[in-house]
Amino acid sequence: MKQILDMKVIANERLHPNYCLLRLASEKRLPEIFPGQFVEVRVDNSPTTFLRRPISIHDVHEERNEIDLLIQLVGDGTRKIAEACPGDTLNILLPLGNGFTLPSSQENPDMRLLLVGGGVGCAPLLYLGARLRENGFKPSFLIGARSKNDLLRLDAFSRLGEIFITTEDGSEGEKGYVTNHSILCGKPFDRIYTCGPKPMMMAVARYAAKQGVDCEVSLENRMACGLGACLCCVEKDREGHNVCVCKEGPVFNINQLSWLS
Repeated sequence: MKQILDMKVIANERLHPNYCLLRLASEKRLPEIFPGQFVEVRVDNSPTTFLRRPISIHDVHEERNEIDLLIQLVGDGTRKIAEACPGDTLNILLPLGNGFTLPSSQENPDMRLLLVGGGVGCAPLLYLGARLRENGFKPSFLIGARSKNDLLRLDAFSRLGEIFITTEDGSEGEKGYVTNHSILCGKPFDRIYTCGPKPMMMAVARYAAKQGVDCEVSLENRMACGLGACLCCVEKDREGHNVCVCKEGPVFNINQLSWLS
């Protein structure tokens, strides 16, 4: 159930000139949150920002009623949010959208699960990886970035599973894009989850379809209302109809979209 909560900033860590990690705590019990869902953050005291900003939920700490948000500073709204200090309050609408499909505990615990992220698209994959580990699975992460300086929170991901890295300049891991990594040349995975730039996700989707692997993508279309009212975030489904990413997504099975047509 969606809630509007005033959440206190517990910590604000600048991970990179363009990224920060916010930890927020609620005095009220958090609603159930699924990996892949997102929040809308109200931006106060910004003369150029009138709408809430959609941010992926990076991690959830249920026992403390806390969430982590990994924020990329790309405009006035996100830059204002990134100025929040411990003790400040942010008004949050959550949880929004749908989440990734989690394998059931009855399924084969040896399923090979690959989580592919690029840039800030890695954000929802941490909580997904944590939930998969709770369910007895051992996910692998394939993370792409422009250079080693753009790789974020590798220590947190490494606690959940094995990490494979590509960088466009070859400064860390294998040189190239995620779909160039040698791990994709071996035994196919049983399921792939991905989030990041659309060209990257489309390439991952084509690879998964060619291998006959089930694949889910988390879209990052521009969102305004977060509730399916403004139609800013529409995407074409396989029948050519518009679907609202914020309401019917942001997570879709690749067979639902027009990408493979």
